[in-house]
Amino acid sequence: MPHDDFAFEPVKGLPEQPPMDEQILWQGRPDTWRLAREAFKLGWISAYFLVVIAWRFSVGVIQGGVAGGFAYGLPYALLWAAAAAVVLGLAWVQARSTVYTITTARVAMRIGAALNVTLNIPFRQLAAADLSETRGGVGTIALQTLGETRFSYLVLWPHCRPWHVSRTQPALRAIPDAQAVAQILADAAEARVAQPVLAKITPNTAARPEGGMVAAE
Repeated sequence: MPHDDFAFEPVKGLPEQPPMDEQILWQGRPDTWRLAREAFKLGWISAYFLVVIAWRFSVGVIQGGVAGGFAYGLPYALLWAAAAAVVLGLAWVQARSTVYTITTARVAMRIGAALNVTLNIPFRQLAAADLSETRGGVGTIALQTLGETRFSYLVLWPHCRPWHVSRTQPALRAIPDAQAVAQILADAAEARVAQPVLAKITPNTAARPEGGMVAAE
């Protein structure tokens, strides 16, 4: 029987059961191929090896013809294949261990291949969400938080906005159909923030309304 590494989760992607009034609107994970290209720089690695392979092949052709070119270039081609396999493997592990969740109240990110953590970001702590979309509809949604909340770039990577180290922004990275997901997030956040917050009135508060609760913005 296959073993589920996350069987301890009461709800997939969440560390505990959500409240009765909270509903899951969307769940997803990064696209492995796009994550390998964007976060692990598979394209740059491949370009580097192609330059080296072309250079060694040309040297081999000069010294021993086409056969010499293949003899000189083949070892570097094998190195490129091995490096690409490692990068794709790392991206696959990261994607498999990740679950992004959007509910009616928050964004939750279960991340981490070796050390698993779940990050909860209530909508009321969100300042903005920026969408960057690539071909095929795959994109990244970066989340800007309010207040003094700080995140470690190293802990979040690759689930963060690239190069924003001073103010790390958590990100739903390389997700398919990113435009639709961004719309779900925008609608849910707008609806949640528009709801009044119920706050308890202390006994010392004058003119306490019946029921002991008051709506606070």
